Amino acid sequence: MVDVNTALQASAYNDRKRKSGGSAKDDDSKSRKIEPFDPIAYAKKETADMYSMWLVIIYGLGIAALLRYVMMPTMTEPDAILYLIPLLLCVTVPSLHKLLIPKKHYELYTKGNWFRACMLFIFSWLALSFALVNPPIADIAPPTTAGGLDIEVTDGIIDATWKGGEYTIGLDQGTVDIVLGFAVRDNVDAETAMLSGEILYRGEIIQTISSGTVISHTDEIATFDAIENWTRGAKVAPHEMDIGLAWDLGTLSPGEYTVHIVLSEQGDPWENVWDKTYTIIIAQTSTA
Repeated sequence: MVDVNTALQASAYNDRKRKSGGSAKDDDSKSRKIEPFDPIAYAKKETADMYSMWLVIIYGLGIAALLRYVMMPTMTEPDAILYLIPLLLCVTVPSLHKLLIPKKHYELYTKGNWFRACMLFIFSWLALSFALVNPPIADIAPPTTAGGLDIEVTDGIIDATWKGGEYTIGLDQGTVDIVLGFAVRDNVDAETAMLSGEILYRGEIIQTISSGTVISHTDEIATFDAIENWTRGAKVAPHEMDIGLAWDLGTLSPGEYTVHIVLSEQGDPWENVWDKTYTIIIAQTSTA
């Protein structure tokens, strides 16, 4: 503990030290010095930033509209050029400012302004592009299978794995009865999507998936709905809006089978096509 006399002596010593230390006082004054505020210069800089903000927003929205309504209708599928053009146009941002913004404001811009302007341009383009190519305005996403392939649970199958588009089935007998199923999904209307394909064994077609709208495959939909036990459970059609279809392939022997599926729809601005080939490998891994 510190007694009162000691505290008073220490305080007096500090006072004498501050009085004798003029340089410390000067340094302390300098550290508390406030830089002068120029409201006119501040307002001018804020105006310049506002001009820049609206310029790059309008520029980004304009490029998005140009690509969507001028360039995309001439294409048949997505291409890297749709992303490359806006990125390359970032180099035009400083020149655009110099051309359209008064010189008294343009002179205030720094490298930091160009970086922020380019980022705002990219985000403006992305935001409008996303809105212009998705429902309800447009649709560039093709219908797909909801969860790959699956087979009905049946005697003789002791193991089944699905990985990377390949379905491996292990048997404890020489043959197996296979009912194959999958579900169709789309972000607009899966029922009107066009479906076709075939199932092949050693290059020969053993089952044709007739061409037509998904909803027109009434027998296949009824077969799918009648099956209660799929090997992978609900993963084949995880959502309520997925439309399941199934085919009875009969008795199959061990070997490698190919399932080729084509789904398409008339999107906007182009036709959306999804083409996928799956592989089914049936192997006898043990005996009953």
